[in-house]
Amino acid sequence: MNTTTPTIFIVDDDPAVRDSLALLLSAQGLRTVTYPNAHAFLDEYRPGEIGCLVLDIRMPQLSGLGLQELLNEQPVPIPTVFITGHGDVEQCSRAFRNGAIDFLTKPVDPVRLIDCLRRGVKMSIQQHAKEAETQEVLQRLGRISNREREVLDLVVDGLTSKEIARALDLSARTVEVHRSNLFLKLGVDSLADLIRFYLRAIETGASQRVE
Repeated sequence: MNTTTPTIFIVDDDPAVRDSLALLLSAQGLRTVTYPNAHAFLDEYRPGEIGCLVLDIRMPQLSGLGLQELLNEQPVPIPTVFITGHGDVEQCSRAFRNGAIDFLTKPVDPVRLIDCLRRGVKMSIQQHAKEAETQEVLQRLGRISNREREVLDLVVDGLTSKEIARALDLSARTVEVHRSNLFLKLGVDSLADLIRFYLRAIETGASQRVE
């Protein structure tokens, strides 16, 4: 399946609901794919696809809430809009706690649904862009050794090469070699660039994922 064209995934065990939603959204220029249950969706869905999920909350075998919780275990959870004919406060609260964009009752207000889905697609694009940046930072951090990572942390803390040498019980020349390796492996040209990269690693969470 195309991972670059945003897709609206409709999961509902009522074929009339699936067909009417697909017709409505297709008329708005949105690409749709429908599924009769959660397992059918899981059989075809590939993490990394950009889009939004329209999910019935009550379905046999695996409920909409159960599917949402499974998908939240992915590195980039898919934005979800719930629809239901028999929602209650507890279900609504659970859906929102797990990150749902909205919780709509049937018959669905088409204007509100389309607005939710456009926000969901935008959110999905932003999430994937952030994950791509995180992976790029992780790849670069993966090039450096544990000792170079220690030197990096101390450089960012503002220590000089002599101070780092004392802290790590190394020669100043060895520290300079490690600093040169950091510039080369991380693809930076200056101390300012090195610090900016370090801050990016913190902002994206990549620094914690390699510790």
